[in-house]
Amino acid sequence: MSLRDTVEAILPEWERWYPSLFDAAADLGVIRARVCPPSALLLSRRHAAIYSEAVQAFRERWNAPEDAD
Repeated sequence: MSLRDTVEAILPEWERWYPSLFDAAADLGVIRARVCPPSALLLSRRHAAIYSEAVQAFRERWNAPEDAD
């Protein structure tokens, strides 16, 4: 069931009271915001695993040793 179908099942004439489907869904409790730590919003953290896999694949492909920092 789509978001529009869900909202229309709860409040058939939602367009009379709400400017957008998102506003109606939020007020009716169909969708909810999730709180997350600010660090989870950084792309560098979210994609760290993908970056690590790419680096490992590069090292395997080109026989590049790991840096000894």
